[in-house]
Amino acid sequence: MSPQPQAAVGAPLSRVDGPLKVTGRARYAAEFDVDGVVHAAIVDASIGRGRITSIDTGAAEAQPGVLRVIHHGNAPKLPYRDNSNGSNNPKGRRLRVFQDDKVLFHGQPVAVVVATTLEAAQHSASLIEVRYDAEQPSTDLTEATADEPTRYARGDAETALRDAAVRMDLTYRMTRNHHNPMETHSTIARWDGDKLTVWDKTQWVVGTQTELSTVFDLSMKSVRVINPFVGGGFGSASRCWPHTVVAALAARELKRPVKLVLTRRQQYFGTGFRPRYEYRLRLGSDRRGRLQATVHEIDAETSSYETFKENIMLAGQMFYSTPNVSQAYRTVPLDVNTPLWMRGPGFANASFAIESAMDELAQRLRIDPIELRLRNEPAEDQSNGLPWSTRRLRECYTVGAREFGWHRRNSKPRAARDGDWLIGLGMAAAVYDPDGQAAEARARLNADGTAVVEAAASDMGPGTYTSQTQVAADALGLAVRAVDFRLGDSLYPKTPAHGGSMTMACVGSANLDACNKVRGQAITLAVEDRESPLYGVKAEDIVARNGRLHVEGNPSRGETYQQLLARNNVPHLEADGSYAGPPNPERHSCYTYGAVFTEVGVDATLGLVRVRRMLGVYDAGRIISPKLADSQALGGMVGGIGQALLEHTVTDHRDGRIVNANLADYLVPVNADIPEIKAIYLEGEDKRADPLGVKGLGEIVQVGVASAIANAVFNATGRRIRELPITTDALL
Repeated sequence: MSPQPQAAVGAPLSRVDGPLKVTGRARYAAEFDVDGVVHAAIVDASIGRGRITSIDTGAAEAQPGVLRVIHHGNAPKLPYRDNSNGSNNPKGRRLRVFQDDKVLFHGQPVAVVVATTLEAAQHSASLIEVRYDAEQPSTDLTEATADEPTRYARGDAETALRDAAVRMDLTYRMTRNHHNPMETHSTIARWDGDKLTVWDKTQWVVGTQTELSTVFDLSMKSVRVINPFVGGGFGSASRCWPHTVVAALAARELKRPVKLVLTRRQQYFGTGFRPRYEYRLRLGSDRRGRLQATVHEIDAETSSYETFKENIMLAGQMFYSTPNVSQAYRTVPLDVNTPLWMRGPGFANASFAIESAMDELAQRLRIDPIELRLRNEPAEDQSNGLPWSTRRLRECYTVGAREFGWHRRNSKPRAARDGDWLIGLGMAAAVYDPDGQAAEARARLNADGTAVVEAAASDMGPGTYTSQTQVAADALGLAVRAVDFRLGDSLYPKTPAHGGSMTMACVGSANLDACNKVRGQAITLAVEDRESPLYGVKAEDIVARNGRLHVEGNPSRGETYQQLLARNNVPHLEADGSYAGPPNPERHSCYTYGAVFTEVGVDATLGLVRVRRMLGVYDAGRIISPKLADSQALGGMVGGIGQALLEHTVTDHRDGRIVNANLADYLVPVNADIPEIKAIYLEGEDKRADPLGVKGLGEIVQVGVASAIANAVFNATGRRIRELPITTDALL
């Protein structure tokens, strides 16, 4: 078939679901009106480790409206069929709620109260007295014993480091961060016989469906998960958490639908977080700055009952040309709940260490930071020997330096002032691995000329509804208003988790495949229909536009979908589409790239840091929706400002309690913190990455921001801060 005209893709369209959101008609997990629903409130463990010795529920059960209190002493035993994925959870365990008396971390659910009203449930939960045999929890990364490391090596890094003309030994520390989306996590669970339906805040309906089928020993078809809208996630909803199991268990016990909504405080220990890291980086170079060796020693917190890992090693293996590399990545089991992916997972933390170290090397050798990076540009991916699908990082540097005014940077620290403010410029390179996975979609073209496309994807804010509608509209040759893209239901074709910059590439490619097949069916119907103006025309010479099939270059010879289907008494055309993921074995190394430039001001007396302006330039392949891309990029930069200057989860190591489990004490950027920020996207596409030519944008836009800010702070003050967040006391 001829390439389709592109009218919707690339256009700066407003969100198709925007009217629903601004009028309050978009329904989130806790907002569904389910007949007979009752309310649940979780009782959290007040110790960080130990055993429950008794639970006094008498006062709670005596309260008006209380229906049941469930805890380990009266809860049914659940099968928890093993579905460990092996790689990310080699211990093969998960938190089994209400199955024994063990307390594994502060805030663990130890009971749930179900009542006719939320107020009754919450009040009654406060009346339950739990007694413990408490032990001292281990919650400090620096004082616990690490697991055996995951290793990577090429060449002889120790020998090359010893022989290098320039050597540096640097340690960077990154604190724990929490996601803090606007919508707190919530679940409504309802049983109909042995079939379970949940309305759940999730970025992965199939993952939640799989977990619930495992816990309750059900077939996948017996579990339905619904979530048409997600009020922010940043990764926090990319797995099924214990509260969802609690809601389903309570609903089964009471034989009534149960709604459970976590409080903001409960989110800090009821869902995941970006783990704390200590990253020691030793590097050696020649006197021109060409890297000879790097040695990476990485420690990260995980929970005692699961092992969480993320791709923090990849950047150190492939980003710069380095013949000798050694890495050891150790997880440290602690008495905490399990960490999880957070925007820019792995790479956002790795980039802080690597890009700060590159800046330190540039300063030591008196080389411009961009020039140093250019001298270490690799010709291929040295981690696997594969050629790049695209790598336009040089262009990112060039465009960014020109647009930002990098030539005005004074390489001497503490040389530029604006009144009481010390002014500094910094930059950092960025990379992210858009991990492609298999996805499916279903498209239907109706006799009235409208189309419906379905996929079990999610939309936590990047605009999945809109961008997928754009792809479908162009593939079918329809106006955007004629396409209804549906997501957020496990009844729809399977897709991977909504995260990791995968959705546009994976779901979009499956969507494209389904719509191409439907358009192909219509073309075949037309060229074989003697009454059609297109009868006998070669299929490859026909395109679709504005709801019409016509000969390419001759729009007058054709007909509408409506005319074609009506004449042939066809109520609709339908096809399933799929995307298999990257080729196996892979033939190219595919990454998204960027360069981040920032200007900061540091109050010379008070040590306050303010970002004054920021620019990101990205090699992200084809941009489907420029307006949505800007929303993603600016949001990611704001998240990076938070990571660099504000966000810091504080744990009381005496009992494992999170001290600042609220938005008054856990600081996130607000409008007053955000300066002039801008994103530029290099034009082009990467068809080696996927059929759409996209590489994903949602993660890369936070990578490199923290290191660019840290580098700018050094340029302003001459103080090298190697710990996030960068606080006033570190600069005084």
